[in-house]
Amino acid sequence: MAYPTSVNNQITDSVTQANVKVLGDAPAMAMGSLYQATNQALGNAAHNVTVAIQQTNVTAQAATTMGVAVLYSLDTASAGVATKEVLGA
Repeated sequence: MAYPTSVNNQITDSVTQANVKVLGDAPAMAMGSLYQATNQALGNAAHNVTVAIQQTNVTAQAATTMGVAVLYSLDTASAGVATKEVLGA
């Protein structure tokens, strides 16, 4: 029960109850913020992994393309040398 004051007891009770509600909501709000921050961090990590995989695939494709180009150029060079020896030039 509220102490007698010059203010109506209903007013003091409503202010007290409002403050209690704010204090009661604080842990839930803090956990909500924590969950949002954690989800944002995990989302960024997943995105970074995806980008890294894409970059690795681009690098692998470039290396494969260069390897095939080298193989084709070696084949052409060896064919040219063999043709030169056969023709005796």
